[in-house]
Amino acid sequence: MENMFRLMGSEDFSDRRRSIWVNGPVIIGAGPSGLATAACLRDEGVPFVVLERAECIASLWQKRTYDRLKLHLPKKVCQLPKMPFPEDYPEYPAKRQFIDYLESYATRFNINPQFNECVQSARYDKTSGLWRIKTSSSSATSGSEMEYICRWLVVATGENAERVVPEIDGLTTEFNGEVIHSCEYKSGEKYRGKRVLVVGCGNSGMEVSLDLANHNANPSMVVRSSVHVLPREILGKSSFEISMMLMKWLPLWLVDKILLILAWLILGNLTKYGLKRPKMGPMELKVVTGKTPVLDIGAMEKIRSGQVDIVPGIKRFSRGHVELVDGQIINLDAVVLATGYRSNESDMFSKNGFPKSPFPNAWKGKSGLYAAGFTRKGLAGASADAVSIAKDIGNVWREETKRVKKMRTRVGHRRCISVA
Repeated sequence: MENMFRLMGSEDFSDRRRSIWVNGPVIIGAGPSGLATAACLRDEGVPFVVLERAECIASLWQKRTYDRLKLHLPKKVCQLPKMPFPEDYPEYPAKRQFIDYLESYATRFNINPQFNECVQSARYDKTSGLWRIKTSSSSATSGSEMEYICRWLVVATGENAERVVPEIDGLTTEFNGEVIHSCEYKSGEKYRGKRVLVVGCGNSGMEVSLDLANHNANPSMVVRSSVHVLPREILGKSSFEISMMLMKWLPLWLVDKILLILAWLILGNLTKYGLKRPKMGPMELKVVTGKTPVLDIGAMEKIRSGQVDIVPGIKRFSRGHVELVDGQIINLDAVVLATGYRSNESDMFSKNGFPKSPFPNAWKGKSGLYAAGFTRKGLAGASADAVSIAKDIGNVWREETKRVKKMRTRVGHRRCISVA
């Protein structure tokens, strides 16, 4: 037994051990949610281990985002706990700037994830009261399987861990053009002069369509259902900040009414372009379903000018073209699926990939299981989860540390309980 379970010291990682005892929580995921949780735990004095299936932090941002991406919300809303963005950063940091910020964040709080560790299973052992996390390593230096054993497990894989790819008649069997998910899209440069169908009208769909139009492609965007489109800024102020300020003083329905009036004054009537608004207001829809309104950063101008066509739902794909539900047939060279992402699932999560417990308690499950970044409130929600999780674990950690110190004093027997 002594040889089977090991304390988690840095020296242990050079050896290939089948089981490793982690004297603190295991955090699954080294994206913003996982990094924020690790930093807050570090501040609480609690040791931890971060497991990441990719070979870098924030792999979604580094590998699965397009070149022109920027944060859609102001930087002060998106900063992680205990470290603001650099003052010289713009109000809406670019992709590269955000990645640099996250790397600096990891360095500042001495967060060193175990990369290329893909979690195969996580099981709670009721007899011992411990979590057993089995991983397989894709690293060329190890290539082994490992089991991490701990008291607390933090799932921080985020809301966007897995891409959603819809099943559409003929897409994979008959259509002979290029088909990619938006996570594979980098720039519209390679599509210059080509006819591209963008499936999805959320923030990704709108921005991909805008980028394609800017590179002189011929994009059409599929809009199957109603969608709220708001200007990113209103009179120089972030729409998000305005809505948050109004919600402090006014009922939700009135905030929505004000936002829609302002959106109509700035963007005009969008119905004539094929964009119908939902019956539920934008903020109410966000609260009830988690669906975020689209923040316009230039796509509407392209739609009004005809550089981006709005088309209805898809009936089926055939060789070189798509047939729409209204009978229209469009010749195509490529398809970009801007159909979003979903989270990974576990016992704490429902079938849609989100925690079963409603906000604001979605961060805490049973038996030492926690979830960071699943509140559908973006980076701000992930940061709030991280603070709550670290405080909760930190309180237990401190009490147990005090108790063990008293036992040492009484018994006069040294017992190793902590690793850095």
